[in-house]
Amino acid sequence: MKTRYTSLFVTLFVMVFMYLPIVMLVTQSFNSSRYGGKWNGFSLKWYEALFNDTSVVNAAVNTLIIAAVATAVSTVIGTCAAWVLHLYKKSKLQSAHYLLVFIPLGVPDILMGISLLLMFVSLGMNLGLLTVILAHITFCIGFVTFTVLARLQDFDFNIIHAAQDLGAGWGRIVWKILIPLLGPGIAAGAMMAFTLSMDDFVVTFFVGGPGSTTLPVKVYSMMKHGPPAIINALSVIFMALTFTAAIAGQFFTHKKY
Repeated sequence: MKTRYTSLFVTLFVMVFMYLPIVMLVTQSFNSSRYGGKWNGFSLKWYEALFNDTSVVNAAVNTLIIAAVATAVSTVIGTCAAWVLHLYKKSKLQSAHYLLVFIPLGVPDILMGISLLLMFVSLGMNLGLLTVILAHITFCIGFVTFTVLARLQDFDFNIIHAAQDLGAGWGRIVWKILIPLLGPGIAAGAMMAFTLSMDDFVVTFFVGGPGSTTLPVKVYSMMKHGPPAIINALSVIFMALTFTAAIAGQFFTHKKY
């Protein structure tokens, strides 16, 4: 009985510690006071001011474009990489291949940002939207590969052999078998890549250039120069998008067919 109450207390403490700041952030975004600290009444003026700020809108558009392109490309490459790594896992070279794919998962963001910046500069590339997209694809591929590989652990290759015995070509096998069965894993990897791309600040800060400002970079700038209340409203919208993507990813990960 004592252990049960202790576990309940620790759980409640952790949940309050984690979610109370989020609740306060959401509450303050509807506070008519500019700097918070005191409730001056319910208001939506900060959301109105946010949507009337063209710089924020442009940053949001850049963020969505970068996240969409990086998610699409990293999902295709990551899925193909996971398939090959699983199919030829007995090869001696696969250890090196695994290392190449998963190194970005363990490299600190600041180190990856500096490395990519040096590479782009040495190649003579102008920093902008393209370099940010390439950087996001680089660190998203490993997460997609890891997620799809987990799905492949339970995949029965006898289904493919049976389809080939019945005369099915690889086009039909991919469309009728692989995509439906691996779909939850692929979707979960895509959702994870989208969330990581939307949230990234450090790598984007290093490889970004004129016209490629994203929402995380914009928030950092507004923390120094903009009204805090607008940042609260922006954070609530940004948080809602990332939470939705993360929840969808978890749903597809645990979905069974």
